[in-house]
Amino acid sequence: MLGGALEQGGTDPLTGFYRDGCCATGPEDLGWHTICAVMTTEFLAHQRSVGNDLSIARPPRWLRP
Repeated sequence: MLGGALEQGGTDPLTGFYRDGCCATGPEDLGWHTICAVMTTEFLAHQRSVGNDLSIARPPRWLRP
């Protein structure tokens, strides 16, 4: 974004809570599916190095023991 216009997110497959490719949500979205981002491999490597591995799918925190 960085001051620019928002762009449509994933379309193949369709992403987002409503599976419309957009970062939209509503009251029925109990998992807060509101993040859409393009990240560099450098950013992902840094996050992994500080214990925040964003490249691994995990269940929501409220479902973890």
